[in-house]
Amino acid sequence: MKRIDRSSKVRTGFHQAKWDEPIIYELSTPGERGILVGQPEKAVAEEVEGEAAIPAGMARNTKLNLPEMSQAAVLRHYSRLAQQTLGADVNIEIGQGTCTVKYSPKVNDQLANLVREYHPLQDESTVQGMLQIFHETDKYMCEISGMDRFSFQPSGGSQGIMTMASLIRAYFKDKGEDRDEIITTIYSHPSDAAAPHVAGFKIIFLQPDPKTGVPDLEQLKAVAGPKTAGYIVANPEDTGVYNSHVKEFVDYIHSIGGLCAYDQANANGLLGVTRARDAGFDMCFFNLHKTFSTPHGCGGPACGATGVQKDLVKYLPAPLVGFDGQKYFFDYETPSNACAVGKVREWYGVAQVVLKAYCWIRSLGPNGLYQVAKTAVLNNNYLFKKLMELPEVSAYYEDGHNQRVEQARYSLENLEKETGIGTLDIQRRMMDFGMHYWTSHHPFYLPEPMTLEPTETPSKKDIDEYIETLKYVFKEAHEDPETIKTAPHRSVTHQVDESEMDDPAKWVLSWKTYLKKCE
Repeated sequence: MKRIDRSSKVRTGFHQAKWDEPIIYELSTPGERGILVGQPEKAVAEEVEGEAAIPAGMARNTKLNLPEMSQAAVLRHYSRLAQQTLGADVNIEIGQGTCTVKYSPKVNDQLANLVREYHPLQDESTVQGMLQIFHETDKYMCEISGMDRFSFQPSGGSQGIMTMASLIRAYFKDKGEDRDEIITTIYSHPSDAAAPHVAGFKIIFLQPDPKTGVPDLEQLKAVAGPKTAGYIVANPEDTGVYNSHVKEFVDYIHSIGGLCAYDQANANGLLGVTRARDAGFDMCFFNLHKTFSTPHGCGGPACGATGVQKDLVKYLPAPLVGFDGQKYFFDYETPSNACAVGKVREWYGVAQVVLKAYCWIRSLGPNGLYQVAKTAVLNNNYLFKKLMELPEVSAYYEDGHNQRVEQARYSLENLEKETGIGTLDIQRRMMDFGMHYWTSHHPFYLPEPMTLEPTETPSKKDIDEYIETLKYVFKEAHEDPETIKTAPHRSVTHQVDESEMDDPAKWVLSWKTYLKKCE
């Protein structure tokens, strides 16, 4: 057997598994079954009402349209799909940008599997251990952020921002004040504008100072006023630049009666260093699937844990998890104000995700969390220094004072000007080496953006491999641009036609919709 040549850090021999796999409905064979479910025993049928308990108006009048397949066919289908998926268990996840995919310890997955059969309607007495974990994770989040109470209902970061916007709205409705404007910054996550807009607010953007990359206080004062309900901001922003004057912004918003909300979805570079309360924020949220090492899940399962200071606890979604000294219980009384947010999603939060975050926090302890921040910052600074040595890479607002914290948004405008190869071309080519690469949120405020975040997970060896792969692809851009223009070549998919992405009439979100549009 010939030994693989590893003299180069670049995996030029990478080739991802690819199956010509139909969707599961196309694999269905009428009458085929994976398991035959027998009729219930007489004693069980007498005890359980079954279909008779379903109100007539809620009963189906058509057969449930599910694929009909054997167990072996189902296993083959999903195993093939799994082989076509890149993730933290398969590739180096430095290129995830603001998505912050880090290593999730497998022991935490095993522990979460122990509660996968729990049901949210179980009696409280049967889930005391899980309720205790919710309650204690709440306490840990409070210690880490400086807030006084947390809800785990929001199912992700955007819903966490939506919850904070709803809290702001509820607060001013309760006070009888008509405030309908939210201020954010252009480099904060786009959801910091989108979510409050959905909640009914007008959005005012602060633009970055050309030198520092963050707004100045005078710009905030020029747009804030009696209609200002709140200031929602990410810090560091998605460029990786940290606004060290953020408390002055928060103090000014408070001086005119507004509330301040911290998008702390990604706190990797700040754990044990500073807290939302230290800057005076009234509320914040964490993405457990970013900072606290639960799998990202490509949009779910996730949790945008949302915390507030004590004066706002009564507006949180109900229920919280309380403890009376003897037992844990669902607390519907604390969020008691008539103007409270109410539920923002079904049930109480994803129990397995909260459990994984709880395990991660407990295993690290306060010193370990601080080490996470130091390592994440160290990794990012190493990556930044190495990439800034390359002529193809530049970074805006780099004046020697704006040290990026845990990530950075670079620009490949030099490469594009010289070769015609842009960041989207590089993104597709990196797939041929089994690596993810992220550009930026849309619209691109910086030309040809490249946003990378190593977190604390990768080793120096991993970071070096990612850097060497980028260098290899940049060299191709100069010498063999056609290879990049036609990439990916060794990935699951080839180039995707995105010409109809902006036409909702062409979107297909389900098999049922697909069949309807085909007709």
